[in-house]
Amino acid sequence: MRGRSSSLAAAVACCVVLTACRQDMHDTPRYEPLEESDFFPDGRSERPLVPNTVARGLLRDDDLLYTGRMNGQLANLFPMPVTAQVMSRGQERFNVYCSPCHGRTGRGDGMVVRRGFRAPTSFDDQRLREAPVGYFYDVIANGFGAMADYAAQVPVDDRWAIVAYIKALQLSQHATVKDVPADKRAELK
Repeated sequence: MRGRSSSLAAAVACCVVLTACRQDMHDTPRYEPLEESDFFPDGRSERPLVPNTVARGLLRDDDLLYTGRMNGQLANLFPMPVTAQVMSRGQERFNVYCSPCHGRTGRGDGMVVRRGFRAPTSFDDQRLREAPVGYFYDVIANGFGAMADYAAQVPVDDRWAIVAYIKALQLSQHATVKDVPADKRAELK
C-alpha cells in the first residue's frame, strides 16, 4: 500500500513540475498596440512604415474604382469601358448574388422574396433609374437597409460589372425599337 501512495505522490509531483515547464511559453513578452517600449530608441513598440513604400494589396488610389465616388460625390460614369464581356460577367454575377432577392429582371421578386422575406425596391423604380452608377456600387460594397454588404463576396471589378448589367436591365424596361441600332433591328423578330 505504501508503494502505491508513494507512486501516486511521485506522479502528482511530476505533473506539477512538468506543467510549470510550459509556463514560460504562455508568458512570452509582447506589446499591446501603441504601447511604449524600451527596446527601440524612439520608445514605440510598433515600427513606422518605410518611406516611399506601399503595403502589398492596400493601394487604393483610384476613388472612382474603389468607392464609386469622384470628389466625394457619387459618380455617374464607369471606371472602365463597358464591353460585351463586362456585361456578360455582370449578368453572371447578378444571377448568382442579386437575383435571389431582386429576381432575374430586377423587379424585386426573387426566390427569397417568394419565401416570405421583404421585397427590395424594383430597379425599375424612378428613383433608382435616376440614381448614378456610383450609388449601386456603394450599395453592393457597403449594403443599404436590409441588404447586407457584399464587399467580401464580390470583387471590385465584378461589382462594376453587376452595376453595368443593372443599368442595362433598367434601360431594357423602357426601350423602344428606336433605341436599337438600325442594323440590329432585323434580329428582334
